[in-house]
Amino acid sequence: MLSPAALFKCLSDETRARATLLIAREGELCVCELVCALDESQPKVSRHLAQLRGCGLLLDRRQGQWVYYRLNPQLPDWVRSVLETTLLANTEWLAHDSARLSAMGERPLNTIACC
Repeated sequence: MLSPAALFKCLSDETRARATLLIAREGELCVCELVCALDESQPKVSRHLAQLRGCGLLLDRRQGQWVYYRLNPQLPDWVRSVLETTLLANTEWLAHDSARLSAMGERPLNTIACC
């Protein structure tokens, strides 16, 4: 079970917080979309995603060579509420990430290649 201390520790890094909020907003994102949106290297993004998966916030799925991340559907309601409130209150904080994601050419549709 995810405790408040574990949740906030997991989200204490800016890259992890931004990635989690983008995934919460979009529903599911491919690693390549997160690399583009966060403007970070693939190894750095993958390392942070592994940490988020390890603490139970995210689940991943493979589709061919691509890996997609989504919020764990078994998260407690209070965690979903914290994420939703944080997302709604911080659209400006994520504005540059959102703009890069929107401008990304040929975004994957979960069935076509990305990256």
